[in-house]
Amino acid sequence: MKTKGINILSLFNGMSCGRIALERAEIEVDNYYSSEINKYALQVANENYPQDEINILGDVRLIDFTKLPKIDLLTGGSPCQNFSFSGKRNGMTTKENIEILSLSQYLQLKSEGFEFSGQSYLFWEYMRALKEIKPKYFLLENVVMVEKWRNVLTEAIGIDPIEINSSLVSAQNRRRLYWTNIPDIKQPEDKSINLEDILDDYAMKNPSAVRGRRLNKATILGRRLNKNGKREDYNKDIPITQCLEVRATNTNKSNCLTTVAKDNVLTTMPIGRHPDAFNKKLPFRYYTLKECCKLQTVPEDYFAVCSENQARKMLGNGWTVDVIAHIFKGIK
Repeated sequence: MKTKGINILSLFNGMSCGRIALERAEIEVDNYYSSEINKYALQVANENYPQDEINILGDVRLIDFTKLPKIDLLTGGSPCQNFSFSGKRNGMTTKENIEILSLSQYLQLKSEGFEFSGQSYLFWEYMRALKEIKPKYFLLENVVMVEKWRNVLTEAIGIDPIEINSSLVSAQNRRRLYWTNIPDIKQPEDKSINLEDILDDYAMKNPSAVRGRRLNKATILGRRLNKNGKREDYNKDIPITQCLEVRATNTNKSNCLTTVAKDNVLTTMPIGRHPDAFNKKLPFRYYTLKECCKLQTVPEDYFAVCSENQARKMLGNGWTVDVIAHIFKGIK
């Protein structure tokens, strides 16, 4: 007789990293409900998990959670752009800059037809689901953020987050916060996976080809540099030049994957700032899709039905699957 599984509601489901993690945690699933609207993410999830395995609910803002069956596990990684240190850090606001500090305030503003800034306000839709369905277990993931907004999320959820760096289970430096009532969550065991371990022996087909596995990680950033090579970021009289920057820290792990390809490149150039990377044809390459999958611990054949560009964006927005599987193993 098959063991009875659990019912899952996954908000902001994306490419369904949570579904992969449930398999790795060996948790039986009866019903998996997904809220997602990105057509590429839906395409990839449907290819890997047929529609009889994932029930698509659509836009989180329009779901009547009270009509769902009993949900055992609610998961979600609400949009982070307005929380991220690489973004505006204005958190959850209306377009009139009214800060949204509680679920009741959000629901009132929503009922009055206010428009919201960015996407991070959708955290309150996660809270609406949490209050309405009262699942046995829940998990919310988001970026490390300023204390003000971290406290707002923590007060709303009613539990402190645990910070886990994906570097413990992969070759990627990716610090994330996880709010969950799944019991006994500790730091994952360090698998000691280094960047060199996951790199392909790959050559770019251009004059600046880079081959081999012993490469420095780098980022390409727009900088305003004066005649002495010093940054003057606010001097608009100086044109922006794209600099290949190789840093001396965390050299055995990649930078955090994002949706922007030039945030993560590999090079034979030494530590330092190297201006005009593109025009000078400096030797660098982007991570291959296979390498990005390894950094996020996603199956390497997961993106057969979409373009490489869309796959990279999904990976940048997604979860490190082995971290989520580690958390899910605490489900009784």
